[in-house]
Amino acid sequence: MTDAGDEQIVYEIAVVVPKRNLKEENEGCDCVEVLVNELRDVGLVVERVLGLSEEFIKLAAPLETLGKAAAKLQMKKPTHIGIDLQFEWEEVEAFVRQPDGSLFSWCERFQCYHYLIYETVNKKNSDLTLKFDGKEILWEAGESLLQRLELEGIVKQVFPLHDETKRRKLLRSWALNCWDLTSQPIDEIYAYFGTKIAVYFAFLGMYTRWMIFPAAFGLILQLIDFGSLKLLVLPAFFISIVLWASLFFQFWKRKNAALSARWHLNLSVSTSQGYKSLGREWSSLQSSMELIKNLGIDKTEEKKAFQRYEWFTYLKRFRNDAMVILSIICLQLPFELAYAHLYEVIKSDIVKFGLTAVYLLAIQYFTKIGGKISIRLIKYENNENTEYWANSLVYKVFGLYFMQSYIGIFYHALLHRNFLTLRQVLIQRLILSEVLENLWENSLPFLKYSYKKYRAVRNKKKCEKGLTGKIQFTSRVEKEYLKPTYSASICEELEDGLFDDFLELALQFGMIMMFACAFPPAFTFSTLNNITEIKTDAVKLLAMMKRPAPRAASTIGAWLNIFQFLILMSICTNSALLVWLYDQEGKWKIEPGLAAILIMEHVLLLIKFAFSRFVPEEPAWVRANRMKNATQAHDMCSKQLLRTISGGERAFGRLIQRKTPDKTNKTE
Repeated sequence: MTDAGDEQIVYEIAVVVPKRNLKEENEGCDCVEVLVNELRDVGLVVERVLGLSEEFIKLAAPLETLGKAAAKLQMKKPTHIGIDLQFEWEEVEAFVRQPDGSLFSWCERFQCYHYLIYETVNKKNSDLTLKFDGKEILWEAGESLLQRLELEGIVKQVFPLHDETKRRKLLRSWALNCWDLTSQPIDEIYAYFGTKIAVYFAFLGMYTRWMIFPAAFGLILQLIDFGSLKLLVLPAFFISIVLWASLFFQFWKRKNAALSARWHLNLSVSTSQGYKSLGREWSSLQSSMELIKNLGIDKTEEKKAFQRYEWFTYLKRFRNDAMVILSIICLQLPFELAYAHLYEVIKSDIVKFGLTAVYLLAIQYFTKIGGKISIRLIKYENNENTEYWANSLVYKVFGLYFMQSYIGIFYHALLHRNFLTLRQVLIQRLILSEVLENLWENSLPFLKYSYKKYRAVRNKKKCEKGLTGKIQFTSRVEKEYLKPTYSASICEELEDGLFDDFLELALQFGMIMMFACAFPPAFTFSTLNNITEIKTDAVKLLAMMKRPAPRAASTIGAWLNIFQFLILMSICTNSALLVWLYDQEGKWKIEPGLAAILIMEHVLLLIKFAFSRFVPEEPAWVRANRMKNATQAHDMCSKQLLRTISGGERAFGRLIQRKTPDKTNKTE
């Protein structure tokens, strides 16, 4: 429900159960009826909708119900004095509201819904026998009813629902707004989709706006023939893009800090409350360190246990990383080199283009296999929560894609030193890997949705053979149920669809940065692609997919380290390209030109690290607000502590006065 007076019911969660063929005579034993009554008892508003083959239970929560659930969860929220305190429904006015005026963010509401629907437990001392279509189900004492029904296959899915009013507003002002190409309503996106998706679109919008400068510079280099000045213009372009990239990521950190302050994000909560869906408990991956703390051992043994846990974790990660690196070297490297060699030998451009298309399709299959192996490896790592697991997955899978995407290009650049072939490979990779991938990722959800609709209609006609005429889907919730889930192609358990979107951005960034001197117009093409990406991703999330479950991640996480790594790689690769362009005969003599390039490489590395020190990662107003809040909190805590101490001293003084001269206490 809405926060302002609970005027309008907004159903935000749907529970899907099959249609029943038999209706139980005793509704008290019908598991679906019991579930509905339990949900109503915890304060949820329930509406039941019949579809073609499923029944949908839509849920909404009044503000008071959400507030009491937040209090039971001991949820911490920022207060007006600047400190995060445990939420209390009776003291609701003390807590800061969201930018859109609501008390709880979508992520917090989602957590409250999770608690409410999964805490419908059997409070009786004995087990209960429920029925569904003649099948008996044992509901044990203290067991969650929804979890039991999920295990029995009765509850098919629990998923978030789109808010139709807000969805249409975002479609008009964001996805279908062709006038504002890069500016986005970030606060509205945060309120509707949660933190992680809002941070992604803020990053993508800022990245696209900043790319206008290198795109214009690269286009000028392509259109104007500088002749003999080319050996001076290309180094200038190289220096400018390295400085551009280093500055961009420093200013992105500042923007990220500003967004976190504006949205009142608790960073400690954001890094620990990762989850995939409603069906999975928050912080379900309990750290072994917590188990150590509960052992009740002495300090010496506890210290040894912590040390064993710490180094055992590092060794496991090192083992897994080494296995991934060795598998890349032994299995994927020969395949990549064979493709690069064939590309160099083949003379026909059409055959080369076809070879690249076949290669990109084949490598996707091999990379998915490597991703699944990485998932199995990280399950044996002692990561503290799902976000740490996700970061570990990001590093391993990106290593696979890095080898797949760039080893062939390195082959042309390092061994053959053929700039013409290198440019052809870059053009084909950009066209095939970005344009076709965009078409595929936006058409695939529509194809899946159409197929599910067709299958649902066909099954309905099979069940009711006498049915004639066109079958229509009348309920919006059933249409949403048929839409695909926004999930990663590698691992649905640890990552959502942003994994694929960030991976696409990182591979694009690496390609245009590491080989900038070979093909400067790549920045122009990538800018146009990113403008299209903003709109297509928005349409995909709002119209083609189920509403994603929110993830509490206030930064782009491991991807920031990957982008920083690619900047360092670009300094080395572009310096090498300039050396080969200058020393075309391969004499490798230390002449002034070569010496200048080597010195420039080292200077750029120093400048890159200097920017990270000289440009503050937080805006001044964020630091000022944090200091102000810390001062206010310190003053209030000090006053409260003084009152407690002075009250204790007065009580102690009265106790002293009651003592008799012979040091005995008077009794009242």
